[in-house]
Amino acid sequence: MAHDVERLLTATGICKYFPGSTALDHVDFTLLRGEVHALLGENGAGKSTLIKCMTGAYRRDAGSLVLGGAEIDPHDTLAAQKLGIGTVYQEVNLLPNLSVAENLFLGRQPRRFGMVSSRIMNSMARELLAQYGIDIDVSRQLDRFSVAIQQVIAIARAVDLSGKVLILDEPTASLDTHEVEMLFGIVRRLKQRGLGIVFITHFLEQVYEICDRITVLRNGRLVGTRDAEDLPRQTLIAMMLGRELAETESAARQTETENGPVRYRFTNFGKRGKIKPFDMEVRVGEVVGIAGLLGSGRTETAEVLFGVERADSGEARIDDNAVTFSNPRAAIRNGFGFCPEDRKTDGIIGDLSIRENIIMALQARRGWARPLARSEQNAIADHYIKALDIRTTDREKPIRLLSGGNQQKAILARWLATNPRFLILDEPTRGIDVGAHAEIIRLIEDLCRQGMSLVVISSELEELVAYSSRVIVLRDREHIAELTGSDVTAGNIVEAIATAEKTREDA
Repeated sequence: MAHDVERLLTATGICKYFPGSTALDHVDFTLLRGEVHALLGENGAGKSTLIKCMTGAYRRDAGSLVLGGAEIDPHDTLAAQKLGIGTVYQEVNLLPNLSVAENLFLGRQPRRFGMVSSRIMNSMARELLAQYGIDIDVSRQLDRFSVAIQQVIAIARAVDLSGKVLILDEPTASLDTHEVEMLFGIVRRLKQRGLGIVFITHFLEQVYEICDRITVLRNGRLVGTRDAEDLPRQTLIAMMLGRELAETESAARQTETENGPVRYRFTNFGKRGKIKPFDMEVRVGEVVGIAGLLGSGRTETAEVLFGVERADSGEARIDDNAVTFSNPRAAIRNGFGFCPEDRKTDGIIGDLSIRENIIMALQARRGWARPLARSEQNAIADHYIKALDIRTTDREKPIRLLSGGNQQKAILARWLATNPRFLILDEPTRGIDVGAHAEIIRLIEDLCRQGMSLVVISSELEELVAYSSRVIVLRDREHIAELTGSDVTAGNIVEAIATAEKTREDA
């Protein structure tokens, strides 16, 4: 692609800091006029934060933004809209109880004699949607139409309001193949009109179908920007999952556990619409790693194993005894623990103390009719604060005041306090500092030596390879490969994902 095309939006050295973490670390991004530019990366890579900095939803802490040759500093999303930057999210940000026309012109309805003119507004709405090849009754409520049509209406509104830069955040996540093609037709028309379009998605085949260039972020840093036509799929996956794919093998861990007894066996286990049926065995003292791109079914696997989503096929057995996980409480009773990926939303309760967060799972297992004595709570909290080196001056401090790494260690302490035999860790080292990262890796290894069985989900391939005896690879919510022994390398994981991607595209 020729790079002498006019630069439309340039972000240089963008930084954004949150307490205890760096969300963006001097990130550069350039959008050209008339291009579709993919912004890719796993959860926590910094995509959403970068978009929010460019649209005024967040105030950046460093760096500059230049739009059309002039430096800009939007203080909020309305200011960004007025400058020409519009955003459409996966969850359409419109009002379903208003008509199509009312949504298109909300806040700027045409008036006649001081009153809103529905006749003029409907006429303008029909004319606007005709530019997108859409002919519908604009007086009907928005929620009467499909998600795809609602997406088009949201795009039409954003472009009409802004008209220079359009940011599409996971716009195809809820669309079928025909609807995606309709949306892509509209994107191509907007590209021909000279708009710059930022496209965020986890569907790689769509990236190669519609995008001109690709920028990859990882852990808040820029990995690189490449022309789509010159970027092999396997290289792209390697950029997303790890820039330096060390060929570390887990043969030592394989040798330690391969002869151990199988304690947990899941056969044809799955849930319709969440994760396709899979078989999994986990031995005593074994770490089974789970790898795959965003949206591949990693978290869905964990949620079915823990009973957050009740399996509707197959069976689970512990020590060859059939068990049913109808809900997380049943899983806890069977010695399971689960540290979720999004610790702030699904893990901690920010306004409760560190003590209260640590004893929460143990108290839930006992039942609220049998409260733990305060002295016992204090003893448990103090034990794990010391054992896991949770950096705090006071166990009664609200947990939201801790750094990300210390919050993560407190969640681990919550489950260790229940003396689990089977622990599921979903991205245990994401978004934490280097010191806490190393401590959690050591903790995983120690737990294995003590005989605990673990399933660990991670996009950090090097660490996954280092401590896993086996790695299961997922794609499209299906377990598509299992690597064992000397085959457990970062390169082989990437190759398995890329092969599945290519097979799906050719199908």
